[in-house]
Amino acid sequence: MNYQQKVMGCTLLLASIFAGQAFATTNTPTPSKIDWNVEKSWKLPAKPLDIVYSLDGKRVFILTDQHTVLVYDNMGELAGSIPVDKGVSAIDIAPRGERLFLINQETKAFTDLTIDFVADINIVGSPFLGVAKAPVTIVLFTDFECPYCSKISPLLEQVLAKNPDTVKVVLKNLPLGMHQFADPAARAALAAGEQGKFWEFHNALFALPAQNIALSEKAIEDIAVKLGLKMEQFKSDMASPKIRQKLDQDIMDAQKAGITGTPSIFVDGHPLRERTVEDFQKKIDAALGKTEKK
Repeated sequence: MNYQQKVMGCTLLLASIFAGQAFATTNTPTPSKIDWNVEKSWKLPAKPLDIVYSLDGKRVFILTDQHTVLVYDNMGELAGSIPVDKGVSAIDIAPRGERLFLINQETKAFTDLTIDFVADINIVGSPFLGVAKAPVTIVLFTDFECPYCSKISPLLEQVLAKNPDTVKVVLKNLPLGMHQFADPAARAALAAGEQGKFWEFHNALFALPAQNIALSEKAIEDIAVKLGLKMEQFKSDMASPKIRQKLDQDIMDAQKAGITGTPSIFVDGHPLRERTVEDFQKKIDAALGKTEKK
C-alpha cells in the first residue's frame, strides 16, 4: 500500500487529519453516497514517505525523507521524533503505538522498536512511601475495588526494600465507573490521610477480600472505627470539597496520561508493562543511569 492509499484509508475509516490534501489532488469524482469532511490539517517539516496510526487514534507516525519518524498526537502536537537508518522505506506499529516496525530496503533489514511515551504526572500533595527526595519516582494509579490492584502492593514493598534510598512510591486514585464503591473508598482513604492514616486505610481496604468482606459503605466505616479515626472529622472530610478536588485531580491526571485502566504504573514517567520485581528494577536502574549522567 502506497502513501496516498494509506492517507485515503485514514480518511474514510478514522477521519484522518491528513485527508484534505490527498482528496484535493485527485481527479476522481466523489461518489454521491459518500459525505466527508477535513477534520484537521497541518504542515509537516519534511516530505512524508509513509504514515501509520495507532488503533486507538491517539497517535500518528510519519516517516520522512529526513530519516526520522515524527510522532504526533491526535491534536497535531509533535510529541517527538525517532531517528532511523537511511534506507528505511516503510513503517508499521502495534495497536497502541507502543512498538514501531521498520523496513529497510537498502540493507534488507527489519527492525522492531519498543516505544515509551513518557508521562509528566503531577504528584503534588499525593501520598507516598519512601524517601521524599528519592531520585526515582514510581507512580501507581489504583482503584480500591479493582481485584488486580491489591496484588501490586506486595511487589511495591519488595521494590522499596531493595531500593530504600533511591525510590519513592506515589499513589494516585483512579476509581473506575464500573465499581460502585471505588469512589467513596478513595475519598475515605484520602480523608483518613487528613488524620495521618492514609496507608493504614489503604492496606485495610485491600485486605477486605482476603477476609471475605465485600467493599461497602459499612466496610469503609468499620475500617475507620478500627483505626481509631475521629469519626465526625472523618465523615466531614470524606464529603468535603477539598477531598473531592484531590480525587478529581487524580482522575484528570490519569486522563492526561492516557490511562484507561488500573493498575497503571510509571517509573519516572515511563510506563511499566511487565510487573515483576526484575522489570521494576530494570526501569529503576535505567532511570538512575540517566540521573547520574545529568
